[in-house]
Amino acid sequence: MLRSSLITLLVVCLAAVGIANPVPEQISLQTDDTVHTTDSWSYLDCGVTSDIVQIETIEVYPDPPQPGKDLTVKVKGLVNEVIEEGAYADVTVKLGLVKLLQKRFDVCEEARNANATVQCPADPGAYVIEQTVALPKEIPRAKFIVSVRGYTVEDEDMLCLDLKVDFMKKPFFKLGW
Repeated sequence: MLRSSLITLLVVCLAAVGIANPVPEQISLQTDDTVHTTDSWSYLDCGVTSDIVQIETIEVYPDPPQPGKDLTVKVKGLVNEVIEEGAYADVTVKLGLVKLLQKRFDVCEEARNANATVQCPADPGAYVIEQTVALPKEIPRAKFIVSVRGYTVEDEDMLCLDLKVDFMKKPFFKLGW
């Protein structure tokens, strides 16, 4: 449930950037713990070892993500405690210093709406969840920062994840010169 909801939230966040307006200022999330996948996106598991959800890897296809194309997100992780109805995630999408979206999502409801393979209550264990959605072609050429903070129904920390997605770079063929 949580994995699929996180993927759903990630996809929702990426889709939300389609309504953004570009501005010149940018914030860098570069830290020693940031996982750089390509120049176009990276993620940082900003959680602690006591968090209920531990992210192992996040992969996206195509890499880099492309506006107007299907995006498949694959998340591997570990759930350490049962995730029950009422779990939620606060998601913020920024373009530089400008906050484009700040919304609370019901994690279990998102999993149901996405017909995810894992539903609430989600038992402890290892999960691999894969979800595909169509990204809007109207996503502007800009750099976006997505912050996801997940909490249990008892308001315990469940997950902390920061993503950076750069739609300014256009994919091109490397000629090997």
